[in-house]
Formats: sequence, structure tokens, C-alpha cells
Amino acid sequence: MRITVEAGKNGRRYWQDLWRYRELFYFLAWRDVVVRYKQTAIGLAWAVIRPLLTTIVFTLVFGQLGGLSSGDAPYALLVLAGMLPWQFFATAFSESANSLISDASIVSKVYFPRIVIPVSAVLSSVVDLLVSLVLLVLLMFWYAYLPSIRMLALPLFFVLAVLASIGAGLWLAALNVKYRDFRYVIPFIVQIGFYISPVGFASDLVPGNWRLLYSLNPMVGAIDGFRWAVLDNGYPLYVPGLLISMTVVAVVLISGVWYFRKAETAFADVI
Repeated sequence: MRITVEAGKNGRRYWQDLWRYRELFYFLAWRDVVVRYKQTAIGLAWAVIRPLLTTIVFTLVFGQLGGLSSGDAPYALLVLAGMLPWQFFATAFSESANSLISDASIVSKVYFPRIVIPVSAVLSSVVDLLVSLVLLVLLMFWYAYLPSIRMLALPLFFVLAVLASIGAGLWLAALNVKYRDFRYVIPFIVQIGFYISPVGFASDLVPGNWRLLYSLNPMVGAIDGFRWAVLDNGYPLYVPGLLISMTVVAVVLISGVWYFRKAETAFADVI
């Protein structure tokens, strides 16, 4: 008797298999964390050093020399509150987009829902963000900036960043298998995204008639929400922009799952 396994033909069974293989999320995510910091002298400390150095540079160049306004909040705190969700997205998106190529040997030999691989790559970046939050807490103590009840909303905006990473990662992971040119596009997307996201400046510096268009960048809502939760009355929340960013994230996520499932049947042959 010959058994043929065809990925993605039965949608209901696919999602049941996803639950059956749920432990893979943990094992692959932890493997990515271990590999990322293997043979490094300071390990997870890099998750703190990177946003710290970027915050220092932005504070000196744009805060001191450029004189950019940060409202009632310290400029360094404004930058770090925007840097953490962006750094998470940049790392998670890049790792997820390249995950299928990196795990080509597993994809071509073992059956399991392939969507586990890019999603677990996103989850591995959560560890970096959690470590980086220690730096945020220390900086808040340094400036005697006490958190408010808004901090309870922080996980909601973190989830928004996670969903944005998964949606974009699924699109690029599937495209990267079929068109290897996308390996060169991914760093370009991250670089451009850094400049068009409100990392080193407050979103209210964008002219009012451009705010809604600017919010089509899904990370604008995540970063603004992150800052709103951390900076209390020092940073306003632009609700229409947040709703637009949430809508874009939902569209990218749903379409990303759809395209990934459509392309998944050919992964083993193409990769």
C-alpha cells in the first residue's frame, strides 16, 4: 500500500495537525534563540546593547543637535519606547522571511504544517524583546518616570507587532522559496521601514493631512501604542491612525496565511 502525503489539501485536517505539532513552536523557537547567540561572548546581553547604543546615538544627534521635540517625556525614553517594538519587528520579520530557506532540509524530508517554521521564528524574537524591556524599566527609573495604569495595555500593542511580523513574514517566507531574489529585498524592506517608522521621532511631527496615510505603515500603530502605554501623559494616542494600522495588520495577516497555504504544497519540490 502506498500513502501519498499532500500538504494543504484538507484545511480542517491541516489546522488539527497544527495543534498536534504545537510543541514544535517551542522547540524551533528555542533552537533559534540558542543558535542566534551561540559562541557569543555576552549572549542575550546583545538584546540590550543594540537598542541602548541606538538610543544614545539618536538622543545625541536628533535630540541634542537636531532639537527634535519629545513633548513632556525625556527624548531618550521616547526613542527607546519606539525602538523596542521596531527592533522586535525587524528581527522577527527577517528571521521569519528567511526561515524556510534556513530549514530547507527539514521542509523537504519531514511532514508537519510548514507554517510552524516562520511563526516559530517570530516567537524566538519575543525573548529578545522581553530582555530589552529590562533596559526600558531601568531608563524609566533613571528619569524618575513612573508608569501609570496605561502600562496594562502594553501587551495589546505587543500583540499587534507580533501579528504584523507574522503576516509580513509569511508573505516573504513563501515568496523567498519561489523567488530567491527576495533574500536581497528583505534587508532593503527593513532599512526603508526603519526610516518611515516613527522610531526616532514622535508621530505628531507628521503633518495632520498626512497622518492617516502615514498610518498605513502597520508599525506606526504598534509604536505609537507602545509609547502611549509607557509615556503616560507625555505622548498622545492617535486613535484613527491606530485603527488603520490594525486594519492593515489584519489584511496582511489573513492574506499572508492564505498565500502561504496556497504556496505550501510546492515547498518540498522547489526548495
